[in-house]
Amino acid sequence: MVCSAAPVLLLAMTLPLVGPPVARASQPGPSQAGGESGQQLDQESGAGESVLLSVYVQLVFSDGGWPAALSRPLPLPPASAPSSPKTLTGLSLTTECKVKPDGFTYCACLSGYQWNASICSRHQLCQPAYNHRPCGCLVFSPPAAGYCQLLPPAPGSLSLNTWLQMPGHTLNLTLLTSQETTNLSWFLRRHSGSPSPIPLQPGAQVSLTSSQGQAVLSIRNVSHEWEGEYVCCFEAQGFRWELYQVARVPLQAADVARLPDQLSISCATSPGFQLSCCIPYTPLGYMASWSPAEGSEASSFSTPGDRCLVLAAQHCPAADITYTCDLQSPGLTPLRVPIFVTVIQEGDTTCPKDSAVVAWNVTKAGHEAQAPCPGNRTGMVKRTCGPDGVWGPIHSSCTDTRLLALLRRAQLLWAGQGWPAEEVPQSLAQLLEQTEVVSSPSDLLALLGTMTFLAKVVADTETPLHRSALEALLKTTDKVLDMDASSLWTPTQAQKPSAASDLLLAVETLAHSLRPQDHPFSFSLPNVQLQTQLLTPSLPADYRVSFSTQPRLQAKIPQRSLAPLVTSNSNFTITSLVLQKLDHLLPPNYGQELGDSIYATPGLVLSISIMAGGQAFNRGEVIMDFGDRDDPYHCVFWDHHLFQGSGGWSGEGCQVKAANASALVTPRHNHCICRHLTAFSILMSRHTVPRNPTLELLSHVGLGASILALLVCLGVYRLVWRVVVRNKVAYLRHAALLNVVLCLVAADICFLGSPLLPPGPHSPLCLAAAFLCHFLYLATFFWMLAQALMLAHQLLFVFHQLSKRRVLSLMVALGYLCPMGFAGAALGHYLPRGQYLGEGVCWLDGKGGALYTFVGPVLVIVGLNALVLAMAMLKLLRPSLSEGPPAEKRQALLGVIKALLVLTPIFGLTWGLGLATLLEKVSVVPHYIFVILNTSQGVFILLFGCLMDKKVREALLKRFGCAHPPNSTISLL
Repeated sequence: MVCSAAPVLLLAMTLPLVGPPVARASQPGPSQAGGESGQQLDQESGAGESVLLSVYVQLVFSDGGWPAALSRPLPLPPASAPSSPKTLTGLSLTTECKVKPDGFTYCACLSGYQWNASICSRHQLCQPAYNHRPCGCLVFSPPAAGYCQLLPPAPGSLSLNTWLQMPGHTLNLTLLTSQETTNLSWFLRRHSGSPSPIPLQPGAQVSLTSSQGQAVLSIRNVSHEWEGEYVCCFEAQGFRWELYQVARVPLQAADVARLPDQLSISCATSPGFQLSCCIPYTPLGYMASWSPAEGSEASSFSTPGDRCLVLAAQHCPAADITYTCDLQSPGLTPLRVPIFVTVIQEGDTTCPKDSAVVAWNVTKAGHEAQAPCPGNRTGMVKRTCGPDGVWGPIHSSCTDTRLLALLRRAQLLWAGQGWPAEEVPQSLAQLLEQTEVVSSPSDLLALLGTMTFLAKVVADTETPLHRSALEALLKTTDKVLDMDASSLWTPTQAQKPSAASDLLLAVETLAHSLRPQDHPFSFSLPNVQLQTQLLTPSLPADYRVSFSTQPRLQAKIPQRSLAPLVTSNSNFTITSLVLQKLDHLLPPNYGQELGDSIYATPGLVLSISIMAGGQAFNRGEVIMDFGDRDDPYHCVFWDHHLFQGSGGWSGEGCQVKAANASALVTPRHNHCICRHLTAFSILMSRHTVPRNPTLELLSHVGLGASILALLVCLGVYRLVWRVVVRNKVAYLRHAALLNVVLCLVAADICFLGSPLLPPGPHSPLCLAAAFLCHFLYLATFFWMLAQALMLAHQLLFVFHQLSKRRVLSLMVALGYLCPMGFAGAALGHYLPRGQYLGEGVCWLDGKGGALYTFVGPVLVIVGLNALVLAMAMLKLLRPSLSEGPPAEKRQALLGVIKALLVLTPIFGLTWGLGLATLLEKVSVVPHYIFVILNTSQGVFILLFGCLMDKKVREALLKRFGCAHPPNSTISLL
């Protein structure tokens, strides 16, 4: 319609030319709006020949009407004297413009005409539309000369493999063009949901391929959410084009919601009942009915997006029956969805009515009762009646409708429906608002699922996030980490063990997707801290970052690790993220190198990532300081691939460095060094009592006193050796004890000095110290065993005496060769596997099995010594006259018994308490007792094994001129 004071653009169509002269027509001034307006006519033609002439004419009608005179042939004035008169035989309106009160001019094309693409790209469309839509109306300010042009024939065709797409199959749309095309895009106009077309992008289900003259859109595993009108938009021949195809997808049984899907009724209490089936909206026009329908009334109602058919049964059936919701659409196979109804008979075991959460009717034993979710929640509340007529626990899948809508939108966005750059920030903002409605495990699963799919979309499409979108994500994460563990997280992880691992991966992915122009960025909340930095390709210095945690967390990436990024000639970003409380929510899964122990974490996870040119750089080395922690720990990272995708802690590529091994910010602390970038933390044994100054002081003082006592013992033997070894028994006994002293003093010195060495398998000194401690402590126990076996032989084989040389050879072989075999085997077997040394110490690893090569032999020896002692005590309490030794031998034998009686309990109790310290979870007492006894063994040996020996005392007194008359009384006391 032409309005008053509106400029109208006209296209003069057919003009017959009469006579041979040349006619010229032109417009006043050049066109500002493009098209073929103002072109000159310069043709020779015979009489009566017609040509199509484009003439730009701007008319303004004051009365808003179309003058009838313009519809009649109009004579044109002669262009020149020799020219013949020309006649205008047709005039067609192409463009209609209106001046709005806002001062802008809105120019719309009439049917068959369109603004060309060049004009369209320079002006705004009258109504917001999806990209590359044909230009039918433009806004001009100020008004510009120009007009819509006549569209040529379509330069291509769009075909669909079949209009009826079966669920689960692949939909293929093929565009064939005869002209060069540009700006090709695809859209889906669904018949439900948003009225505007949905853009289609490559995704989990959508793939796009193109070649010369052909483009193909493929959608895998289609469902009813992919039916609708498909639009192919492109530019060709200077115009924008739209081609359409309609696809239909039948419903599946899974698309039909039944309420309930099974029912147990009591005719005595519920003579009638109600069933319903609901289907999503579909243009296929399904007709719904119930069978059997006798004695029932059917009705229907609609909800947003769904149509429901309700069956109200007026009478209780006499026996069990199956009702069927029949859905039929012309030309399609009928869809039948059954609902089973069980009738409770007299004498059946039942569960009574109950009102927990919802109202539960009487239900037959072994059957499941169902009820709809209350309020604006979707799902079902279910409860099983046990075989004994007792109600089971309530299982609810009720989820907030808004959270479900966000989850489904994120899933479709990942599949390929939508604009990620627009919808991801919108979804993150809406997700923050919906954290307040999370009240059930199903809600939390929906929220975490939405975050996971949004992260996948951002990663797959390389979508950069605005600062506001990232802030919304971090605020959401902070609230999620604060959610109650017992009522929300624990049942959520029971349903999906990888829930916390998925949250970590999603937050990591989204956090390092910030736009380059938004760096540097710093953000801090109680549970979330983020710091980002944009670095130039020039050789950067060490990257350092610290977080205000307790204790303070610091990290550094050395310059040498960033050097490979210099050659890329592009900026790169480093994102450091700390998530507190998350480590307590991650499942307690540990890699093989960590063994089967249960560990405690420090309450935080540190994630560091580097992005360069849109790609993740993971080969850097990172040095981390988790604060001044007295208890030993493992440096670990979270491996999302372990345990079938549930994730787990792994120590691969990470190690603990001693305080003096690397200078970070606080050189006095131990550091973690990992040779890859991911999410890090530390693991501490739950059974480890933190080191404290008192225990350390007791350990150092005890070991010093023990070493001093053992050296005194060696000095005593140096003075009295010839006096105390006059018979074979005494010689062998003191020879064994002397070797115990030598091995133990060497082992204590080695053990006391090992903390001064740099730990780790790459330190030769640390390896040597661990091996020597292992060998020397085992040798101490094996020499104890030699003493015990010598005593057992003397008790059991009184008249069978062995030569001193043979016994001494056997004792040397047992005391040194056997422990050397165990220590060497442990080194050769566990060192190549990286399981020989414990984390941060020069001692055997207790997780991989190396420690058992020490503990096992010790426990066996302690047990054998205990048996020999028991046997010796029995022999002494009831001696046989025929077995009585001479007085001197008897005195030596009593010395052996006394030494073993003292030494064996000391060693046995010490290492028994060592096992207790591994098992003890609360009390610190076993740790103190272990330290005191273990570090005082040298003192006990000096007192009970050496000085309390009567021969030794007499020899010392005689040596220093203080000898007393001999006393013939022999006592064990």
